[in-house]
Amino acid sequence: MTIGRFGLRKRNYDFPPFRPPSEANSLLLRVTRGCPWNRCTFCSMYKGMKFEIRNLEEILEDIELARDLYGDRVRTVFIGDSNSLVAKTERLVKILETLFSSFSHLERVTSYARAKTIAKKPLEDLIKIRQAGLNRLHVGLETGDRELLKEIEKGAIPEEMIEAGKKAKKAGFEYSLYVLLGIGGEEKWVQHARGTAEVLNQIDPHFIRVRTFIPQPNSLIHEAMMRGDFKSPSPETILRETKLLVEELRVTSQFLSDHISNLLPLHGKLPEDKEKMIQMVEKALKAVRENDGLREEMEMRRHLTNL
Repeated sequence: MTIGRFGLRKRNYDFPPFRPPSEANSLLLRVTRGCPWNRCTFCSMYKGMKFEIRNLEEILEDIELARDLYGDRVRTVFIGDSNSLVAKTERLVKILETLFSSFSHLERVTSYARAKTIAKKPLEDLIKIRQAGLNRLHVGLETGDRELLKEIEKGAIPEEMIEAGKKAKKAGFEYSLYVLLGIGGEEKWVQHARGTAEVLNQIDPHFIRVRTFIPQPNSLIHEAMMRGDFKSPSPETILRETKLLVEELRVTSQFLSDHISNLLPLHGKLPEDKEKMIQMVEKALKAVRENDGLREEMEMRRHLTNL
């Protein structure tokens, strides 16, 4: 359970509505509300929510509330909502300095960020934010394929994704990129896998985190699926896509399948564990072709909502 979820609920504390699974034990601190882009066709998050940067005094009050309640228990903090780097550098530095002065055992501060924002922000500003204590950025790549990036209205092209990743690493951040398995549907899985691997190979992020795409209500792709304009990939296609992606990777990243949507608990350090990971996918492909029960179990994951 996230630190502060119960104790702070009784107070005037503003919680971010979403966080990465890896931040399950972090204190959640809301610096922005909503998403400044909010046009991605696959996304159902932050819909109907006006984007705004919270008042600095409110944020500092939340930090004070959390300090009074949890103090030395706080080891990690996650900053929300979707793209805190849109805030002015001086504001972020002040927030980070306050966090570290308030929690004496604080080890890590992370945040969602948007690649295009990183690409536009001056390197010297990114370095200031990193030196103030923001350790890790969680960024949605989704796909590296140019055509698919345009189709899902990600608002960035492969070159901007690559520029952002290299820039963030140069500034000293740990860089965690998210890939949506299946975002190309049943037809475009090959170009999705190859285009994504090409971008990842040029960035070489610290973490590659995969999610199996499941169209969510209140998203444009879900509406397209209901009309029959988007065909969700079969479990076999997802597994073939995953195998091709891993085969094409030339990185030194941690590969993590840390989400309930995924068909396999596929984890490893690349390139050391590459062959073992490929063999695991091949074994799963063979099993799903021969085991109707396993196929049905994997198919049921298509009905997961509120991920």
